[in-house]
Amino acid sequence: MRKYEVMYIVRPDVEEQAFQATVEKFQAIINNGGEVTKSDVMGKRRLAYEIKKFRDGFYVLVNFNATPAVVAELERVMKISDEIIRYLIVNDVA
Repeated sequence: MRKYEVMYIVRPDVEEQAFQATVEKFQAIINNGGEVTKSDVMGKRRLAYEIKKFRDGFYVLVNFNATPAVVAELERVMKISDEIIRYLIVNDVA
């Protein structure tokens, strides 16, 4: 297993329950073949520029260990999720 880090931004108009469900959904995908080492919900922040007509969003940072297959599945689900504005998955070298 390799170390990865994912940061994603959830739309600001999502309700609290839907936000929690989104975070839990992505953590469940990671835990299905990997393990979450650290999860940090950074809260609502202003975006540097407008994305899809949104000026702010909820930032979530997750560090995890997983196989490349789990990362591919996580990326596939994030691409089709309406709640996600942006995401980035990188190898964690530290």
